[in-house]
Amino acid sequence: MIKNSSSCWKPWLQPLKTVIKMRKFIPLLNGNVYIGFMKNPEMSDNTCMKGFELSLQEVSALRELHRRMSHRRDADVVKAVLLLGTGWTEHDVAEALLLDEKTVARYVERYRQDRRGEFWRMDYQGSSPKLNERQLAQLDRHLQECVYLTVAAIVSHVERHFGVSYSEAGMTELLHRLGFSYKKPKAVGGKADAAAQMAFVKAYEKLKKRKQPGDPIYFMDGVHPQHNSIPAYGWIKKGKTQTLPSNTGRQRLNLNGAVDTQTMQVVVRADETLDAASTIGLFEALEKKHLTAGRIYVIADNARYYRSRLVRKYLRKSRIKLVFLPPYAPNLNLIERLWKYFRKTVLYNRYYETFAEFKQACMEFFAHIKDHRDKLRTLLTDHFEIIAAA
Repeated sequence: MIKNSSSCWKPWLQPLKTVIKMRKFIPLLNGNVYIGFMKNPEMSDNTCMKGFELSLQEVSALRELHRRMSHRRDADVVKAVLLLGTGWTEHDVAEALLLDEKTVARYVERYRQDRRGEFWRMDYQGSSPKLNERQLAQLDRHLQECVYLTVAAIVSHVERHFGVSYSEAGMTELLHRLGFSYKKPKAVGGKADAAAQMAFVKAYEKLKKRKQPGDPIYFMDGVHPQHNSIPAYGWIKKGKTQTLPSNTGRQRLNLNGAVDTQTMQVVVRADETLDAASTIGLFEALEKKHLTAGRIYVIADNARYYRSRLVRKYLRKSRIKLVFLPPYAPNLNLIERLWKYFRKTVLYNRYYETFAEFKQACMEFFAHIKDHRDKLRTLLTDHFEIIAAA
């Protein structure tokens, strides 16, 4: 039995002590044997889990199972089921066990589906699915072709097409079992050519081997950060809405840059617009930086101004050798990873009241790029992802 002495309450059980002191729950007995707590009918509310109630035999079995648990995480699953089945609300159980309410509901759904199985295990696979193997294969193919925003929409689809009803928690378990996770699709070019991308990667590897030791290889591209806040995921106090001020203007920076992924040297310049003149300005900066190099290889996409008459004229007498990427292949331009890191570091969840402050923060990042080299080395590797149009 639970003693009255406060010394027996471990810190993580304090929420449990509180709800009992408030007389929200009273001891549950089987004869004279204490087996748990149940909702005090005198303080009843309508927030208990509807349709879920344990018999005295089930309560006794779960308490015996709990005593045999060797891992606290497994024991918490059993406790959640036991408490919800004896009148506790999802909120109170979540507070007492330091879980979230959706997790508590998922544990109960496991128990409902497979009361005699090992529902408490973290690698739980559940009882036999409601859909047969052929139907599961059809659902798997369908979900690979059509991305649903909510589990409820998938539940509705299964009920319409197969005549089988699932709860949202049960469908979530099934989706995990089929190997699905909740994430965004990745946008790719509608005309991406996988064969051309693989050919470029082979040519790039040959270039690295045959170039002279002092000749650098740069990846070049432009980026246009806009003077506005970019909300991004972060750790925010539960139940609190974190606000982020935003700007109403549409001013933006036009940055032209190049990165050497072997040395992590970065050359960036800001221009009124990105065109042939700004490209030539960047080439001049690269040549000034590498006075002794016989060749400076610059890998770029197929922007129109890279092939302009002015750029072609400049390249005739330049040490710059322009190497073009296949069309629709930003995944092969390693500077895109630098731009992504730049946005995450300088722009995400940041508010700059004036455009001058915004521009200063952006340019200071590149002025102190040495401070980021260790992280950039892990990002700017020669491991390319080949993508193809769907």
